[in-house]
Amino acid sequence: MNKLKLKRLIYRIQHDYLTLNNVVIAAAILIAMSWAWGSIESMQKNYELQRSIDNKRQQVEIEKLQVALLEYESKYYQSEEYQELTIRQRTGKGLPGEKQLITQSFESATPAQKLASSAKRTDSNFQQWMNFLFGGNSHKH
Repeated sequence: MNKLKLKRLIYRIQHDYLTLNNVVIAAAILIAMSWAWGSIESMQKNYELQRSIDNKRQQVEIEKLQVALLEYESKYYQSEEYQELTIRQRTGKGLPGEKQLITQSFESATPAQKLASSAKRTDSNFQQWMNFLFGGNSHKH
């Protein structure tokens, strides 16, 4: 009985589903899907190439700006104004009527020197905490 049902099923599939019309439709669907997939891959590749071109154009613009900046700097370094300022700075001389103002730097100690001076404290840990919490450091000189 099983063989008979199997034969009927095979016959029905061949005559109902594997018709020429259904095979043509399946082939058309496969062709359409492959065309769509190819189009998507092509668009992705075009997008990546366009992004690469845009990046290259930006780099070219940056390089042009850097070249222009270097040209302006070169012109400035060749100018009489820059040469005069450089000579005045190196020789320490000024124009008649100018006065030179010499100031002391506020950051004369290096970070290592500051750390060494703070490490020389003789206060105990408890005393340092008390000074920190109650403002005892402001009275020391």
